Amino acid sequence: MGKFKKVFYSQKVAPYVFVLPFILSLIVFWAYPLVSGIVMSFQEINFGNRTFIGLANYAKLAKDKFFAIAVGNSVEYMILTLILMIPIPLLLAVLMESRITKAKGVWKVIMYIPALTSVVISGMLFRMMFSESAGSQMNQLLQFLGRTPIAWLKEKWTAWIALLLLCMWRWTGVNMLYFVSGLKAIDGSIYESADIDGANAWQKFWYLTLPLIKPTTIYVITISVYAGLSMFLESFMLWNGNSSPKNIGLTIVGYLYKRGIEKNDLGYACAVGMVLMVIALAINVIQLIATGTFKKED
Repeated sequence: MGKFKKVFYSQKVAPYVFVLPFILSLIVFWAYPLVSGIVMSFQEINFGNRTFIGLANYAKLAKDKFFAIAVGNSVEYMILTLILMIPIPLLLAVLMESRITKAKGVWKVIMYIPALTSVVISGMLFRMMFSESAGSQMNQLLQFLGRTPIAWLKEKWTAWIALLLLCMWRWTGVNMLYFVSGLKAIDGSIYESADIDGANAWQKFWYLTLPLIKPTTIYVITISVYAGLSMFLESFMLWNGNSSPKNIGLTIVGYLYKRGIEKNDLGYACAVGMVLMVIALAINVIQLIATGTFKKED
């Protein structure tokens, strides 16, 4: 027992003891599922019976028109969310940290509350708001503006307005807080020097804030790329299921769910998941290279 205590309290062993829970969690909840998914993507799985079929699932994916639609929808959604969810939260964060904003803590809480709301509840609320009935909130707004009610969720461009508004409502506050934390890390004396040199608000934002907040921006872009490509539950709740008119709401994860859960084709679903992982990694690596993240500092 004494020997065990001596080893356990050793300065050489102690660091490994502290990191052991993280390593075990990484193996159990990330490494093992990843390896299992890769292996299963090369198999045909029927009620627990596995048959190795090589690249057959990937060859089938290449000819699958529904998978192509899902990839197109997910990439389009990701691009649109990046356009909306990077500059708008950044500008809100700058406004939040400016001197003209009062009760900053209250506004931060108000902006963050939607993120605490269940996606299921949020999706149901937006489905009712954008219902095709004349009594829905959005159709009442159209009638107030002198327009006739429309079926919002049956046409792509109107349905995507609902989907993007749902995304903005839930995540604008979260991204804003990321940018607020980045702004707080900037030394205030830099702005004081800029004031002495006569820089206006736009010059300080463009030449000081944007370059200095670059690490936070890269982080927000990275998580937003993954979030956009992996979006599923918002679409599922908005259309009350995994079937939308003309597949306008079909995403990569939605198609994975359809093949893996609804059709019990787990091998094919794993192949879909592997392609999603490769797409997300490729896009993020490209944007990290483009932003100079991988460059060595002088």
